[in-house]
Amino acid sequence: MDNTVVISTPPHVKSKKTTRGIMLDVAIALLPCAIAGIVFFGALAVMVELVAVAACVATEFVYYFILNKGFANKCKDAKLVCKKWLKQFDLTSVVTGLILALILPVSVKWYEIIIGSIFAIALVKMLFGGTGKNLVNPAAAARIFMFLSFSATLASYGAANFANLGDGYLLSGATNLSTLLGANPHTTLSPLDLLLGTGVKGCIGETCKIAVIAGFIYLSARQVIKWWQPLLFIAVFGFVAVLCSGFMFEGGYKFDISLFLPHILSGGVMFAAVFMFPDYVTSPKSRWGQLVYYIAGAVLVAVLRCLTQLETVSFVILIMNLFVPLIDKYIRPRPFGYKKEKKAKEEK
Repeated sequence: MDNTVVISTPPHVKSKKTTRGIMLDVAIALLPCAIAGIVFFGALAVMVELVAVAACVATEFVYYFILNKGFANKCKDAKLVCKKWLKQFDLTSVVTGLILALILPVSVKWYEIIIGSIFAIALVKMLFGGTGKNLVNPAAAARIFMFLSFSATLASYGAANFANLGDGYLLSGATNLSTLLGANPHTTLSPLDLLLGTGVKGCIGETCKIAVIAGFIYLSARQVIKWWQPLLFIAVFGFVAVLCSGFMFEGGYKFDISLFLPHILSGGVMFAAVFMFPDYVTSPKSRWGQLVYYIAGAVLVAVLRCLTQLETVSFVILIMNLFVPLIDKYIRPRPFGYKKEKKAKEEK
């Protein structure tokens, strides 16, 4: 009888799912948002999406090629290194590039997209060890980096308008979110327009919420994400946002539940709740930790939105990602069959 004990690191649950398969599902779920962005914004959206994906994949390849000494001995082993890269290519850079493109406005320049993609893959992902080892969400970190570096460009948003497709896009600094957070929030677009994306000024993939919902249904059906996670985040965010909006009314505090739908349908809340917050690498592992993660993140987004009058979801994702190791440390899942030890009574 073999008494050998094999010790390995978790997770120990066996599954047919692979990283490449999961990333393929995420990429498929992102397609409705990508297509809707092209319908609304035209050729500029195509440019942003293609450049972002190509730049992310190219950055990962170059980093891997250099790290594996592809240039050594006059590129003697270049072919072997390329084969190794193709074998381990798991589509994570494709997903990162697509998410980054969808949270950018069409006003962004092509070279800004390339710089942001290099930052996301080389500095946030590969520098920390590659897939599964990054501390924060690469796309969210790149979005913040680009916002701080190219604030003038990223402060202008295109208007998605079915009735004006011939003109391509309309640049404007004011968005539906800024109106919603103002003193007269009822002048915002109707919930139906916000749901469809008609006339909404914003980022490429965040305008049409029906496309986001389609991606949510697909990921839930494929069991890539837990269905309750985005719903919990959106529900908590909407309630806290309505509470915070009460302070914005002229003439005193006013609680108006009719603002719930405009809040959750404005900006990038729904997109982030479905495609960014549930990231396997940068979210807690235990159920109770996930509850803390989503509730705290939703409250932070709502409060910071109210205080800054800006979309803060990418900043909150970065903040919560940094707290995940602390959450995992102090909120641990109870092992199967665990029984709490009773403290021995002090002897008199």
